[in-house]
Amino acid sequence: MKILSIQSAVAYGHVGNSAAVFPLQRIGVEVLPVYTVNFSNHTGYGAWRGPLISPDDVRDVITGIEDRGVFGEIDVVLSGYQGGEGIGDVILDAVARVKTANPSAVYACDPVMGNAKSGCFVAPAIPILLRERVVPAADIITPNQFELGFLTGTEPDSIESTLASVDAVRATGPRTVLVTSVERPDAEEGTIEMLVVDDAGAWIVQTPRLPMKANGSGDVTAALFTAHYRRTGDAADALARTTSSVFDLLQTTLDAGSRELQLVESQEAYAHPRMQFTVRQVR
Repeated sequence: MKILSIQSAVAYGHVGNSAAVFPLQRIGVEVLPVYTVNFSNHTGYGAWRGPLISPDDVRDVITGIEDRGVFGEIDVVLSGYQGGEGIGDVILDAVARVKTANPSAVYACDPVMGNAKSGCFVAPAIPILLRERVVPAADIITPNQFELGFLTGTEPDSIESTLASVDAVRATGPRTVLVTSVERPDAEEGTIEMLVVDDAGAWIVQTPRLPMKANGSGDVTAALFTAHYRRTGDAADALARTTSSVFDLLQTTLDAGSRELQLVESQEAYAHPRMQFTVRQVR
């Protein structure tokens, strides 16, 4: 499998491609990383250095890959945080060109906008761009529950309302939706859930909620789920594998007392997930 991953990169720590590439490689996926920024560290520190790469330069790198004649071999285009409006056009253009070369290729979009605690943390134009142009072009999307609500103009807060919101966003284009950070008042205390829906059904998985926030964990989640799902077409199995891997990554990071993901130290969790959580069909 080959994945063209168009995301940010940092030298120190693990977000964007600096979070997604190694776990994908560890499960046997060939990754073609294209960077949208090349920062010293993620912006959560409040200070960082390095360039935001212009859309024209990103497009140029993608065109150079196309010149090598490999677009026909690409199975997935993956995108995450979009720093500016121009990059959306570049990604959509790349998706169209890859799909022309390989009609069975899919586009997986992590529509990064924010979360329930901090609200939206992207430029005001980005959520509208994602909702109106990018998400409808995607085959797979991996929003958190907050982002799902924004995309659909709803406030999902139960399994039923979250499923209804997923149905609304699926009606705009993407057939497969993984919802992360699902919270509901009737859930067992100290837990958090993930939900996946595709044409075959809907499944949910519950894990303990770890007392931490780790930048980049969503990027790892989107990458692993997309790769597993593309490989097998089995949403429940992809959900189980991804949940197992990401939970153990977060537990290892928590145990180490680290602010940055212990990405390399957790590599066995990607290659050989323990499958310790039960996936339950809800539709």
